[in-house]
Parts: sequence; structure tokens; C-alpha cells
Amino acid sequence: MNESQHLSSQFDEELSRLRTHVLQMGGLVETQVSAAIDAYSTGEIASVKTIVETDRKVNELEKAIDDDCAHIIAKRQPTASDLRLVLGISKIVTDLERAGDEAKKIAKGVRRIYENGHMPSQYGVGIRHLAEAALTMVREALDAFARLDTVQATEVIRADSEVDTEFKSIIRQLITHMMEDPRTITTAIDIISIARAIERIGDHAKNVSEQVVYVVEGRDIRHTKELIK
Repeated sequence: MNESQHLSSQFDEELSRLRTHVLQMGGLVETQVSAAIDAYSTGEIASVKTIVETDRKVNELEKAIDDDCAHIIAKRQPTASDLRLVLGISKIVTDLERAGDEAKKIAKGVRRIYENGHMPSQYGVGIRHLAEAALTMVREALDAFARLDTVQATEVIRADSEVDTEFKSIIRQLITHMMEDPRTITTAIDIISIARAIERIGDHAKNVSEQVVYVVEGRDIRHTKELIK
């Protein structure tokens, strides 16, 4: 193997490690979101501490991946698809970190509700269904990134509109509860915050999928309206 081939092999290994670390970070975020959903349904608020601790690991991974991206750009000066991959990863980890933050908000909101002696299920809103839809988006966005599958990425982008519609329906239901019984206002506001955090997790999954399309095809799908209807 000549020097040029050796350097190319090293570069490929660095990119492969970078992708692996992104998926590791994504797995942690997926675990956070899933645990927060379970806490909402079961009232197991002891898990909130674990979710917060996982968030620290997510933040550490984000910083490490960002540092690796900067190092690769400075040292390897990648071009074309390799440069798009590194730049795309830099944006993807930002969205994953923010999704983790939203999971932490859900967990803290759940803790407040149960510590105040209330049961979220009594409101009859579809938080669990909304959360499962957003979690599915996260999983499929990560899978699309792992396989660099633009078809799957586009499906995730389309799914976001359904999550948005369901979110708005939940807000309407909660506003009705508050108007009918002012005693529910405090808990309803907490549930609204949880629903909004879930909706934002879906947004971040959509953003990850948009970056997959950018990495593979070099285009910004946000401006391609016909693909996301």
C-alpha cells in the first residue's frame, strides 16, 4: 500500500468512527425519549434522575463529535461527499442533543405532575400516541442515517406533519379542560409543555432526515415542497 492509499484508508476509518459515534449518541437520545414516555404512563418518577444523567453523556458525546469534525476538516480538508458528510454530522448531533434536552423537559414535567398528586391519564389526551409517533421518527431517522437511505429519510420528513396535527389536537383538548374546570390549569399547562417537547423531538428527527438527504444528494430538501407534502 502506497502512502496515498494509506492516508485514504485512515480517512475512511475516521469517517466510519464518526458515524458510529453519531449512532451511539442517537441511541442514548432514543433511550431518553423512551424512558420519558414510560415515566409519563407509569409514574415511575425515579427514572427522571437516570434521564438527566443520560443527558450529560449525550452532551459529552456532542462535544467530542464536534471536535472530531473540526479536526477532520482541518487535517483532511475533505471535499464533495466527504465534506457533506462531516458538515451534515455536525448539524445532526446538534439536533440529537436538542432532542435529548426535550426528553429531559418531559421527564421533569412528569415528575411535577405526579409529585402534585395528579394522573396525566385522567385528561384523556393522546400524549402516549403522540410520543410513540415522535419516537418512531427518531428511530427511523437514525436508521436512515446509518444506511444513508434518502427514501426512508423522506418518509420521516413527511411523518412530521402528522405529529404536528396531532399536537394541535391535544392542545385544543387541554384548553377545553382548562376552560371547563379551572382547577386543572396547573396540570394542563405541564401536559402542554410535555406535548410541545414531544412535537419538537419530531422536528429534530425531521432535521436529522433532511441532513441525510443533504449528505447523499447535496441538496436542501427543505426547499423541495413536493417531497414533504
